[in-house]
Amino acid sequence: MTDYVTAETRGTPGAPLVFTFHGTGGSETQFHGLASQFLPTAHVISPRGDVLEGGMARYFRRTGEGVYDMPDLARRTTAMAAFLRAAKDRVGADRVVAIGYSNGANIAASVALAQPDIFTDLVLLHPLIPWQPAAQPGLARRRVLITAGENDPICPPTLTRALVQYLGAQGADVTAHWHSGGHEVVQSEIEAMKTFLTTA
Repeated sequence: MTDYVTAETRGTPGAPLVFTFHGTGGSETQFHGLASQFLPTAHVISPRGDVLEGGMARYFRRTGEGVYDMPDLARRTTAMAAFLRAAKDRVGADRVVAIGYSNGANIAASVALAQPDIFTDLVLLHPLIPWQPAAQPGLARRRVLITAGENDPICPPTLTRALVQYLGAQGADVTAHWHSGGHEVVQSEIEAMKTFLTTA
């Protein structure tokens, strides 16, 4: 199993387990504290991506902007799923949340597409899934929040809407939050995340 560099905050027994996943060039601290703010008793685990692109940490390789190395993505999705499942078994939480931004949202989504039983809730900030996923009935009743910018130059809104539609077709409980900007995370997304996480 891959040995990721992680940040970990121990929660109280029975509290949710939250995994956070940074964007390209981020680190294990990018969303770690935010998760603890929203769910103060939660157990929070934040793995750092183990791929470097120009010195910036990522979770899988790509060959260009929006062009993924799909074999590498498959390998690293399997490795991440094994890490997450082991942590989930160790903590023993019933509610397991993923919070990911950009590249972090993409690895979280890829894990959910492959092994949907790992997460109960997903917060995907500016995800980009540039392929048509196969049907995944295991996503039924999973709660998903997707946030996006109407003018995001990295994650085209058409692909974001296609992902929302796909997840809905699998039976997931999907909420989409849009803002008028680009790839940046704005305050309204933070508020949408807070509402999503605290009203389950």
